[in-house]
Amino acid sequence: MWWSLRAHRRRKMSSTHLHSQRLKCTTTQKSLKYPGCRPRFSVKTSKNYIERMPPEVILKILSYLDAGSLFCISFVNKRFQELANNNAMWYQFYAGQQAKKKNPRLIDEVTDGLSVAGIQERPEGYWRKRFFKELAGYNANWKKKLKAIHLYTGLPSQTTQILRSLRVRWAITLTDGRGRESTSEQTHVHFTDAAVTVSWNAGDWPFIDQLTALKLHGVVRVPLQCPDEYKPGWKSLLTKVKLNKDVWKLCGSDRLVKLLYAGQGITVGVWQEQREIAFIMVNLHYHQLVERSLLGLSTVPYQPAEHTAAFDDVDPEYGLHGYAAQIELHSTAGSITSGRFSQLFCRKDQISDGYLQLRVISKSNRSQHAPLCGSISLPWRTDALQGQIEGCCMLTLTVFDEAQIPFWCVSAPVAMTTSEQAEVSYDRTGESFFVRYEDAEGKVEIELHWMEDHKQYFMVSLIIFLSISKVNKHFGRDY
Repeated sequence: MWWSLRAHRRRKMSSTHLHSQRLKCTTTQKSLKYPGCRPRFSVKTSKNYIERMPPEVILKILSYLDAGSLFCISFVNKRFQELANNNAMWYQFYAGQQAKKKNPRLIDEVTDGLSVAGIQERPEGYWRKRFFKELAGYNANWKKKLKAIHLYTGLPSQTTQILRSLRVRWAITLTDGRGRESTSEQTHVHFTDAAVTVSWNAGDWPFIDQLTALKLHGVVRVPLQCPDEYKPGWKSLLTKVKLNKDVWKLCGSDRLVKLLYAGQGITVGVWQEQREIAFIMVNLHYHQLVERSLLGLSTVPYQPAEHTAAFDDVDPEYGLHGYAAQIELHSTAGSITSGRFSQLFCRKDQISDGYLQLRVISKSNRSQHAPLCGSISLPWRTDALQGQIEGCCMLTLTVFDEAQIPFWCVSAPVAMTTSEQAEVSYDRTGESFFVRYEDAEGKVEIELHWMEDHKQYFMVSLIIFLSISKVNKHFGRDY
């Protein structure tokens, strides 16, 4: 009897033990299959041997990486970020870059006579920043190159070459009413004699009625062998425009899109029906474009030193003569017409309505009339479609003072409108048209005449109006 009772108890204990083992096994399997399911007993995890390695060993391993890999590995965690910013390793890349350029300077001259300990004593990331700037050509002598002036445009002649060599790109950031931002880099650029037109042909943009602000940045990225989203670089704010429905001005339209201008060279193409943005174009005048694209901060634009002409007591009409102007009508495909004019002046009795008037091309002087070498139209394109807006083009104007220093710079879209005044001419047949532009600093009025015999437009009048307040401030006068 007692033997059978013990045997029964033994069988019951063995079945309970077997059930417990099965339960543990099932729980372990669930924890492996489902990470959220944890067993009640502790499991000994494997140790992170990289974290336990001495820094000297990790630095030795990292020293075999190229610059791009070393920069990318700094995004792994905080420890790798500290190790990847080691000044000694980045100095080796910097010195190697100097050697590739066959720089005659000695190592002591590069490091200002610092020893190995002195290299490490530099602030964290010092040599990495210097290497990035050297690799991007940021420390090149582009400022010296800007001193070469083009005889025709009166602007730095190597602006295009400098922008290309430094790999300068431009990016726009759109902000909607909810504060959400979307950033896009350029898809196309077109360089002219005095300006560049930057285009964005596609993007994840909001409806134009939802836009509240637009920011334009100059972007320079270091040519490292790493993904574009990780490449280091600099952003320089060129302009920031607050947008609302009262800002937009209609420039032109076709069957698919209409062109709206927001000022400061910013033009937006909008689909006719959906009010969605089709493309964006920005005109950038060459005057101080390199400095504005490189030397500004991401939140603050570059502020050049303001130039003021020296006061002249001898000349009673100082500030009314000695002007020059260079003007060009162009599209995103090529030039339509251009010209440079000098010895422009205005008499005191011609000052009216707060403007100083410079008559560049006189309608009565036939010898000054200039033909247009192309049709007035503005091509546009997106990823899927392309078109052309008739009667619309880009105007780029530079007005120089007596010292041949840029006084007023414009690069913006303009539209051609039919003249409302019927004019009778016995030696010309065809319609007359006007092209106008105006901002806070001045106005431009161009009259075009269509010559039916030649099947060509002629520029028969060009008048530039400069704001008197701008003239008085620049020359220290009180007209």
